[in-house]
Amino acid sequence: MSSTKDKVESMLRKLPNDCTIEDIQYHLYVFGKVKQSLQLADNEGVLQQAEVEGLLNKWLIE
Repeated sequence: MSSTKDKVESMLRKLPNDCTIEDIQYHLYVFGKVKQSLQLADNEGVLQQAEVEGLLNKWLIE
């Protein structure tokens, strides 16, 4: 398994050479949020599609 540093280096290599600091910051932010969400899903579990649809129907009707 590659380290976070390896994943960030790979992400940076995929960005265009003329990207801005803001572009890099945005990609790092998204990378961090996705990593955090995946860890949360591993720790707390996820909802099945039918459960989400039921919740959405309930929320949208109320």
